[in-house]
Amino acid sequence: MKYPLSPDVKPEFCTTGTFMRLPSQRENAKIAILGMPFDTAASFRVGARFAPQAIRQASMTLFPYHPIHNVYPFDDTNAIDIGDVSVIPHNIHRSYELIEQSVVGLMQQGIVPIGLGGDHSVTLASLRAAAKVYGPVAMIHFDSHTDTWDTYYDEKYWHGSPFIRAHEEGLLQPDKVFQIGIRGTLNHPGDLQASYDLGYRVITTPDLRKRGFENLLQELRETIGDTPCFLTFDIDFVDPSCAPGTGTLEVGGFSSLETLEMVRSLTGFNYIGFDLVEVLPPYDPTQITSLLAATLVHDFASLIALNTKQDK
Repeated sequence: MKYPLSPDVKPEFCTTGTFMRLPSQRENAKIAILGMPFDTAASFRVGARFAPQAIRQASMTLFPYHPIHNVYPFDDTNAIDIGDVSVIPHNIHRSYELIEQSVVGLMQQGIVPIGLGGDHSVTLASLRAAAKVYGPVAMIHFDSHTDTWDTYYDEKYWHGSPFIRAHEEGLLQPDKVFQIGIRGTLNHPGDLQASYDLGYRVITTPDLRKRGFENLLQELRETIGDTPCFLTFDIDFVDPSCAPGTGTLEVGGFSSLETLEMVRSLTGFNYIGFDLVEVLPPYDPTQITSLLAATLVHDFASLIALNTKQDK
């Protein structure tokens, strides 16, 4: 049987509970979808624990073929959906261990994980896994916040600190980290300076609008090259008019179309993992945020499918 199942084989509303009704096992899988439903490191709104199931539900309306990249991303890669990591809601460190174990297991098999968060704290666990398998990695980070704040009420592990902790743990190659789309009000100028001090490249929304993404893409290619690369996408990168279902809204972002065009241009990188975080279904009554998230996952898979196609 071909996967994902098309609507003329099984109606969209007849779900199996997996992303686009993917199976949980297939030979020679190159991609695995996995849920990371941890959200108790959020500083304001919670509810991202329900995102993996909401994104999977929204994926039912997607079709298998990607017309921009001319691939069947989930069939060309024998993609699977292995369900959710059994996180522990009140214990971030045990949840990190469980996520890391799952991601390491996939990466050691040469499978690229696409994680469905969860708040942005979960990315630290995936980066720990990536560093174990590949050593320090490059990172492309779409977000409206840098997430390099040190502490929150004296707590070092929360959704605003994964990338300062990743730096301290030596998980990243700092000169190959790009934080794209940063915008909004700040506590003080040091909020951005913290990322500069770590050696990260911060591209604010005003900067990006001024220089254009094609210019940035050239810098990304020259800087990252063939280095193993993790892509993390916080849905609040997108303007809240297009993605209202998130925890820390920032106005003045990019439209869903602009966002998709950026992601679709990121071909040819040596991707070893992805995640998509901070979708909050309770604040997404029309499901447009979940649908955008599902579409981005489809795009992530297409980038892997292109790499797989070129390797043959």
